Amino acid sequence: MSEHVFQTESVYVDIPEQYIAVLTVDRPKALNALSTEVYRQMDKAINFIDEQPDIRCVIVTGGGNRAFVAGADIAEMSTMTPEQANYFGFYGNRVVRKLDQFHCPVIAAIHGFCLGGGLELALACELRVASKQSVFAKPEVTLGIMPGCGGTQRLPRTIGVNLAKEMIYTGMQVDTDYMEKHGLLNHVYEDQESMMEGAFDLARKIAKNAPLGVKHAKDSINVGMQIDIGNAIRFESNCFAQVFATEDQTIGMRNFLEKRGTRKNPTPKDPFIGK
Repeated sequence: MSEHVFQTESVYVDIPEQYIAVLTVDRPKALNALSTEVYRQMDKAINFIDEQPDIRCVIVTGGGNRAFVAGADIAEMSTMTPEQANYFGFYGNRVVRKLDQFHCPVIAAIHGFCLGGGLELALACELRVASKQSVFAKPEVTLGIMPGCGGTQRLPRTIGVNLAKEMIYTGMQVDTDYMEKHGLLNHVYEDQESMMEGAFDLARKIAKNAPLGVKHAKDSINVGMQIDIGNAIRFESNCFAQVFATEDQTIGMRNFLEKRGTRKNPTPKDPFIGK
C-alpha cells in the first residue's frame, strides 16, 4: 500500500502534517518534464488536495535531486501539429491556472533545473523558495518555439517587462541570486534540505492564521492586480466585509481580546475552522 495519500505514475501528494499538502512531480529520470499525461495527473492531484477540508497551504516540488521541473517533454512536443500544440498549451494552462486560483496559498519549492514549463509552473505558485543550486531559464526560442503556459504573461508581471523580455528573447540561464534580486524568489537556501525546511516553515506561518482571511486576501490581491486601482479598492472593501460574516473573524478577535484581558469571561481558545 502506498505511503502517499494520493499517487499516480508521475505525481503524488503527501500531507506530512496538519494543514499542509505537498504535491510532487516525480519523473526524476526525465528531470520531471511535463507531458500531457503529467498535466492530467497533476490535474487529478490538485483536485484531490482541493477536496481535503483542512488544507491551508500547498507546497509544489520536484522529485529527485536534479530538477524542480526542467521544462516540457520535448520528445512529445517534437512531433506535434499546430492543433495538437494548441490543445497541449490550452490544457497545460488550465491545469497550472488552478494553482494560482487555488483556495489557499501555494509555495513552489525549487531545487535544480527550473526551466521553460517548470518556470511557468513556479510562476503560478504565488510564493517561491529555492536552493542555491537552482537554475532558471525560458529557453523556448532556442528550440524554435515560444513560451506557451503563461510564461509571457506571468514572468513580466513578476520581474518586470524589460527583464522578462531579455530572458524570453535570449533563452539566458540565470541563478538564484539574479532571481532573488529581481523579485521572483521569496527566500534562497544553501541546499535542497534547508530549502524544504524553509518551505515548510513558511507554510506553517501561513497555516496558523485564519484560512478564510488568507483566502479573501489572496482573492483581493489577485483580482486587484488585474484591474484599475479604484475598482481594486472597491473589490478589497467587499472582501473585507465578507470576512466579518465568518466564524474565523469571531474567534480571532475574541481570542485577541481575551489575551489582552478585556473580556470578563474568557473561553478556551478555538481553532480557526474555515477552509
